[in-house]
Amino acid sequence: MEHHNEKYIVAPDGGRDHVDATGHNLSTGRYITSRIPTLKPPMAKAPNPIRLLGLLNFQQWMFFLVAFFGWTWDAFDFFTVSLTVTDLAKTFDKSNSQITWGITLVLMFRSVGSAIFGIAADRYGRKWPFIVNNVLFIVLELGTGFAQTYKQFLAVRALFGIAMGGLYGNAAATALEDCPAEARGLISGLLQQGYAFGYLLATAFARGLVNTTSHGWRPFYWFAACPPVLIILFRLCLPETKTFQERQRIRQESGTIAGTFVSEGKVALKRHWLLLIYLVLIMAGFNFMSHGSQDLYPTMLENQFNFSADAVTVTQVVANLGALTGGTIVGYCSQIFGRRFSIIVISIVGGALLYPYSFVENHKVIAAAFFEQFCVQGAWGVIPIHLMELSPGSFRTFVVGTSYQLGNLVSSASSTIESTIGERFPLPPKISEGKTVKRYDYGKVICIFMGCVFAYVILLTLVGPENRGKNFEVAADADMEAATHTRIEKSHGTADEAGSDEADEKGAHTQKELV
Repeated sequence: MEHHNEKYIVAPDGGRDHVDATGHNLSTGRYITSRIPTLKPPMAKAPNPIRLLGLLNFQQWMFFLVAFFGWTWDAFDFFTVSLTVTDLAKTFDKSNSQITWGITLVLMFRSVGSAIFGIAADRYGRKWPFIVNNVLFIVLELGTGFAQTYKQFLAVRALFGIAMGGLYGNAAATALEDCPAEARGLISGLLQQGYAFGYLLATAFARGLVNTTSHGWRPFYWFAACPPVLIILFRLCLPETKTFQERQRIRQESGTIAGTFVSEGKVALKRHWLLLIYLVLIMAGFNFMSHGSQDLYPTMLENQFNFSADAVTVTQVVANLGALTGGTIVGYCSQIFGRRFSIIVISIVGGALLYPYSFVENHKVIAAAFFEQFCVQGAWGVIPIHLMELSPGSFRTFVVGTSYQLGNLVSSASSTIESTIGERFPLPPKISEGKTVKRYDYGKVICIFMGCVFAYVILLTLVGPENRGKNFEVAADADMEAATHTRIEKSHGTADEAGSDEADEKGAHTQKELV
């Protein structure tokens, strides 16, 4: 809400802090002291979720679905290695810890892909970078399936990391840019669950494709290369988002598109550099949370708890059902209680559930797995829209994708760290197929590691900003006005217009950014 070039920051209690358009009048001291009071839930009225889904028109639904399917298969391809660690170790004659470097390399190189594809998507559009991403998925999953040596395996997975890194920011922008403001929390939660759904599908298909033929684990990777063909065809049938089209129109009217794009980048960096650092730090915590609780968990169930392959599959499926449920529910609730409050509360609950999640050694651990992943992915369900609302409009895909993937880079050694430390806590070995198999207390490591991660996420979320209900229209982007040196008139009939004003009137819980 603006008045004479001044901006009001709406507090949960309806009060206003009077600041200028960039928010610089709010001192560091006042910002710090506002962190606890601004956690108060705004209790915004949230319509029936079925009605919220009805707010999306046909094209907005298509944008959401193609983004969801792309993100789902992105996750599926990533978890192919997590679910075949033991089999890969046997094929390449390496330890489990050495194979987990295949996971670590993917996480490390994803930030390279997010930067490359994020800038491309913000400059040229969401469509073609998305398609190129999926073409690379096809090539590199096939490459993994045909790898004959450990070095070839690592090389292909590193390249896969670059391809994988480019998709998340693009998927978030495609699904949420044109989404009605009231429905964003719910759609964000649904979108993020593509990750859990991909894990669920990977778990199910691994049971059917791994070690069921003479080719061992390889058919799993060959199959993973097929669905992206359909996703590419789906995206080819859709245009660019209306929000991006409007931004391109303004760039063109302002002179050269490339020149305006560079100016936008300079303005965004100057105004939001501190916020960008914050986003990387908090996404490091979130990535530690997901990878720390998931990547080594199947190995723990098999190696430490002596679960059969069927029991591991059932436990993983139930855990991912919990993740799907949690992400959707908490994402929806964040529209009512606020983004930060929702993340903090569900993280506290997740921390309380760590002991049964990692120490119950019988089949009752299935219940703990369901609720632990409910909490982990519940917190993640808020992330797509939270990042979108905090990101500068001109570089939304780049900032969302790169902050997420740089967080991945920081957390890239999660499984390797847990596996390596776990090997310092040996358990009595077991005999499998006539061979002695070493066993380790991975559960103890996962519990301690995740306890530290939850505490970190709670702290970073507490001190961070929130901008719930932000208007995504180009006309509401002060950075674009600064870059073009022109007053941007509000266009009519844009996708976000109908919902944004109503969201503001219904108590949008916006807070000052870190800059």
